[in-house]
Amino acid sequence: MGANLAAPLVGLADLAVIGNTGDTNAIAAVALGTLVFNAFYWSLGFLRMGSTALAAQADGSSVPGEVAAVLWRGVAVGAGLGLLLVVFQWPLRELAFMAFSGDAATEATGRDYVDARIWGAPAALAGFAIYGWLIGLGLTGRALILQIALNLANIVLSLVFVLGLDWGVAGVGAASALAQWLHLGLAAVLLLPVLTRRGQPARRQLLDRAAAVRLFQVNRDIFLRTLALLGGFYWFNEASLREGPDVLAGAAILLQFISITAFFLDAFAHVAEAETGRAAGAKDWRALTRAFRLTSELAAGASILLGLGIFVFGDVFIGWMTTDAATRATASAALVWCALVPVLGWPSWQLDGLMIGATRGRLMRNAMLASLLIYLALDFTLRPLFGVDGLWAAFLLYYVARAATLAVGWPGLKRDFT
Repeated sequence: MGANLAAPLVGLADLAVIGNTGDTNAIAAVALGTLVFNAFYWSLGFLRMGSTALAAQADGSSVPGEVAAVLWRGVAVGAGLGLLLVVFQWPLRELAFMAFSGDAATEATGRDYVDARIWGAPAALAGFAIYGWLIGLGLTGRALILQIALNLANIVLSLVFVLGLDWGVAGVGAASALAQWLHLGLAAVLLLPVLTRRGQPARRQLLDRAAAVRLFQVNRDIFLRTLALLGGFYWFNEASLREGPDVLAGAAILLQFISITAFFLDAFAHVAEAETGRAAGAKDWRALTRAFRLTSELAAGASILLGLGIFVFGDVFIGWMTTDAATRATASAALVWCALVPVLGWPSWQLDGLMIGATRGRLMRNAMLASLLIYLALDFTLRPLFGVDGLWAAFLLYYVARAATLAVGWPGLKRDFT
């Protein structure tokens, strides 16, 4: 949970430092640039998920050197994709800015941020693979240390570059890029004793064609699954806008509650990934079901507490986040729907963790595509009939559909173990 909560703080720290300059255009530019990088990095989240599953399975299989081989393959893929982002930064940047409606001044300054921060992409994406690998081995303490170090380095460098050297928005982006490389260097130090104990892979393991093909297939399917997930959230925002700008503004605030919920419930799902992946590597069905049951019980309890917290304290936070009466009213009216998301949605997080750990990438891809179609059908049916309530009811049922379509894969998973 600590590592998950620390992960998004790089963008927040960038906004906080530039916010103290009092330059509205600069603040908007960093916010826009952060959205661009969120789009880049979130779509490449398969680097973390694939590494978690494959590392856990390698640990369970006890094949000498395979745990380290998973790390090196993941780091190579992440760094390679980061280099592609650097090489093709101009067209990617322009395409990303076309997706957002910023004015000319904001976009021009936002390009300065993107141009500076993009140089940290190889280190950042290699770091995704390292983070997933550590979770897969249950070394979450090291993952937390790395996230804290990354954020501290980013804050210090941002203060030096912006307030000390007066580099402005470009300085914030440069600080983030340099912090990613320092973070990668610290990761090498923290991983060295782990790799020493685990043993080094032979060259043939690193270049094993079957392992490379499997890595590609797992990452491809998770990538497509992530795109479908992003499509669902995109449509929720678009549907909210169609109900009115006040509805979109209220939904944007409630989505922050859901994001916080995800940080907590993802922690249980990450443990499920690691433990079920280890059981899958050892072909131990009893260990897999026990790990899934225990993590699910904890996730269910946490989801009830989160739902109660949103319902009881939500209005207070809404009041802190906006003074606009219309936005407050629409957010408060939909608060009960938002509070139900963790209560009914936790099985979707847990089943995601199970299927990632068992490397059921194709199932995850197909399930998410089916869930997206179900969600769109529900939205087109319920929203015209019930307005904002229909909007949120369809979105809530989207989580139920995600769990139901993933649960279809349980019998096939069991057959592979028995």
